[in-house]
Amino acid sequence: MPETDVVVVGAGQAGLSSAYHLRSSGLDFALLDADAAPGGAWQHRWPTLRMATVHGIFDLPGMHFTPPPPDEPAADAVPAYFAAFEREFGIDVQRPVAVTAVRNAGDGRLLVESDRGTWITRALINATGTWTRPFVPYYPGQDTFLGRQLHTAHYRGPAELAGKRVVVVGGGASAVQLLVEIADVAATTTWVTRRPPVFRDGPFTSDYGREVVAKVDARVRAGLPPGSIASATELAWTPQMREARERGLLRRLPMFDKIVPRGVRWRDGAAQDVDVILWCTGFRPALDHLAPLRLRGPGGGIVMDGTRVVTDPRIHLVGYGPSASTVGANRAGRAAVRELRGLLAAPALA
Repeated sequence: MPETDVVVVGAGQAGLSSAYHLRSSGLDFALLDADAAPGGAWQHRWPTLRMATVHGIFDLPGMHFTPPPPDEPAADAVPAYFAAFEREFGIDVQRPVAVTAVRNAGDGRLLVESDRGTWITRALINATGTWTRPFVPYYPGQDTFLGRQLHTAHYRGPAELAGKRVVVVGGGASAVQLLVEIADVAATTTWVTRRPPVFRDGPFTSDYGREVVAKVDARVRAGLPPGSIASATELAWTPQMREARERGLLRRLPMFDKIVPRGVRWRDGAAQDVDVILWCTGFRPALDHLAPLRLRGPGGGIVMDGTRVVTDPRIHLVGYGPSASTVGANRAGRAAVRELRGLLAAPALA
């Protein structure tokens, strides 16, 4: 079994940032990625997501991201940037390697088990993101629905919903973006959310960004499930959103309380026939492989101090909670490496 100082799991923005800083840290490391090609979750985004509607891609450390044409698919542009970054800095990503479990080795080190073998490591930077854990909430009658249910993660474009009666569930930016593009081809669209959506008139300043990150950070420090940066961010009145409002597409209904075979039903007895339920309901952190370490606390989350797991300082979660954004992942990768240099320089791990 190969032995190393640090194993990094995941080669998206967070994993690549961590690898960049590990290169000059004096620590040996292995970077494992489950995908067959560079790009992290971006390579799996729906084809109609264009750079014009992406919130923004923050530069990876040491390499500027030159904005491509607005109509270029994000699933092409961002992976190309990640691939160029790997080449530029000689970052050796071992792929495809699907990590299945991380366990204590019994001597202060960790065993990182995968479908391509096992690594022994003194520390772990987990950067697996959320894309592989789409979340669909349960509603009564869900199993009786005769139409189609799909999640954002499996949406491939509006053409597959042409002529369909679609209900879009979710109050985030992705829900509204898909609602708008589906409306051009669908027979009908209905937008439902658990809470009234909040639109922001002002610009998304750095101060506002820090406020959003602080909300998520407070949750993980308390050991609660982190939620997401996106769920804590208000919706922006972009030109696309203003046009959607003028077209009457942003008439939001409260969440239905039951699914019936041919549609959805509200508590007051109102009902609507639909062919498709599109769940734009977010994702959960992809951390199942860490279950053997028993990191979760009574609150259901993992108590964090920055990127460090409080109960096990060998483990750093980058791209988790407050660092689950492109700018946050960069800073978190640098911080995790700095802490691990200090930890691994100690005579022995506790």
